[in-house]
Amino acid sequence: MQVVSISSLKGGVGKTSVTTGLASAALAAGIPTLVVDLDPHADATTALGVQPAGQLDIGRMLKNPRKARLNENVAASGWVGQIPAGTGSPALANGHAVLDVAVGSAYTGIYDRPDLGRRDLRRLSAVLAGAGSYQLVLVDCPPSLNGLTRMAWNASNRVVLVAEPGLFSVAGTERTMRAIQLFRQEFAPQLSPAGIVANRVRSGSSEHGFRLAEMESMFGELLLTPHIPEQANWQQIQGAAHAVHHWPGDSAKGTAKLFDTLLENLLASNGHAPSNGQRERRR
Repeated sequence: MQVVSISSLKGGVGKTSVTTGLASAALAAGIPTLVVDLDPHADATTALGVQPAGQLDIGRMLKNPRKARLNENVAASGWVGQIPAGTGSPALANGHAVLDVAVGSAYTGIYDRPDLGRRDLRRLSAVLAGAGSYQLVLVDCPPSLNGLTRMAWNASNRVVLVAEPGLFSVAGTERTMRAIQLFRQEFAPQLSPAGIVANRVRSGSSEHGFRLAEMESMFGELLLTPHIPEQANWQQIQGAAHAVHHWPGDSAKGTAKLFDTLLENLLASNGHAPSNGQRERRR
């Protein structure tokens, strides 16, 4: 099981959009996936079309992690029911698909403070001890370096950073890279940066072109490909609680393919071979 935190120190760069895009690609590829919505705003929970039915949210699971019973408290994403029958989707190859959500809530905010001790930093790790049936866990972090993000990093194998090709976002990404190294040395030797996703890229913008070149110079191979372009209907897709892979139109289909490739590159860079479904789509 790979646990990947999706992080950014700057709000508004599309961190949750990248999380849900990767989740959509994982569902399309038939990879059993859990999304942990650790942001108190719980936007990922909304975008994933979750209809809670009495489950404990992730904040309350963190309160008593050794009794959390994660498998009993996750909620299925509403996206699973959107998969068209007869499409040959790898997600339905065995008659079922798995995309579950540890539901977000404002309650998690009680842990989003800078003074968490080592015991508190292990709370999410204890909750995820019950997540053995998933191949991939995506943790949507809040845009800060407070307790929740550090709790997520402590439980993760890798961190994906999300940045827009702009001055403040690039500077924030550089600070986050330094913070990961310091956190790794003190708390989580297993942690490593998975890479940086350039999001909301405008192909006709000279400023974006300049900043992308700057990011390539600063971060080298850590700048993941492909880059994700700005998409006018992304808010509509998320507002309708749909996976980008299930949204009609050429623009959404093109974006879905980018997330397929991004997920494949992310997993391949960690030594994981692509699934059968991913190999079939490449042919």
